[in-house]
Amino acid sequence: MFPFEVSFPTHIYFGMGELARLGQAAKTLGNKALLVTGGSAAKRTGLLSRAITLLQEAQVAYTLFDKIEPNPRTATVDAGAALAREEQCDFVLALGGGSVMDAAKAIAAAAVSGRPIYDYMRGNPSGSGKWLVPVQEALPLLTVPTVAATGSEANNISVLTHWDTHEKSSINGPALYPKIAILDPSITFTVPARVTAESCADIFSHLFETYLISADKTNVQDGITETLIRLVAEHSVTAIRQPDHEEARSTLLWASTLGISPFANAGRGAGMPLHGIEHPLSGIYDMAHGRGLAILSLPYFEQVILPERPERLARMGRHCFGVTEEDEQAAARATIVAVARWYESMGITERLSDFGVTQDALPKMAEEAITIGGRGAGHLPSARKLHAEDVVAIYQACL
Repeated sequence: MFPFEVSFPTHIYFGMGELARLGQAAKTLGNKALLVTGGSAAKRTGLLSRAITLLQEAQVAYTLFDKIEPNPRTATVDAGAALAREEQCDFVLALGGGSVMDAAKAIAAAAVSGRPIYDYMRGNPSGSGKWLVPVQEALPLLTVPTVAATGSEANNISVLTHWDTHEKSSINGPALYPKIAILDPSITFTVPARVTAESCADIFSHLFETYLISADKTNVQDGITETLIRLVAEHSVTAIRQPDHEEARSTLLWASTLGISPFANAGRGAGMPLHGIEHPLSGIYDMAHGRGLAILSLPYFEQVILPERPERLARMGRHCFGVTEEDEQAAARATIVAVARWYESMGITERLSDFGVTQDALPKMAEEAITIGGRGAGHLPSARKLHAEDVVAIYQACL
């Protein structure tokens, strides 16, 4: 286990009905919120009107910014930041899924600095992100996740897409940690089956990516990760078939928060290479991030993890998916089959070609994955160094 530091400053309220705390929690952060949400879901379910009522009852003013799209775009963030400054909002309230929460974090940073958020991003040709990140100043944040997926409600990461160039990358920093997160599982009852499946694939990726390429002797982290993977696999299908199943939704929501937290990942000395490989897909083709991860994961297991770390793949299968083979190679291969069957049970069966990805597009996407995800190293660190040709091979296997 590598040495590590942990800071987890977000105050979390978790439980059925905890949304009722929204007004009083918001009042501790400021007098006027920029209320950030997407264009339809929160309105359609009545959640937005409930949130507004709670703010009004607590005498907290707000300005609504309901423009956030899936795979949030830098231009949208800049517009939100400008509105926050114009309306003199002194904190940001995110009401939505990972895209909304990521956009809200970026808005909170840009509202203070007055800079275009693209200046912060890796891949920006100016290189300004090298001194703007980690982000040290931002408006206070309050998050209310409506989907169990990204864990963005309690971390300090924001993933954005610069649509002009289709670059998708992240910013981070201590100022981006939400001050308060309200995790009410009942809010997630209305999440459609397709989105639930994609969200569970995203949680799974947050967990397996560092686990499979981890340093040795990460016993505590391994135990946490294996338990969370097993619970996600177990409760995902229940939530899809019974959307208002309280225990399933509660389990997934808490697993999403813990899955990308330092409690599962600190000390591993490992990153998330599959996220780097996926980002060009959702950045260019606007596909759901979790679905892209699911499609890519099986060839990634076969081409990278199976030859390099079969014992880790086998361990995941035995501890999380009921694999019983004693031989390591056989168990590792059985794990890949078990994961594929789980994806199928959730309705994830697509190929990249179903989203319009063509053979000709693969080299450019691979180069972008290496350039942005590799952070200047010329490769993505995984069980072995992944170069552009390795990424192309993974894409190729998914067409």
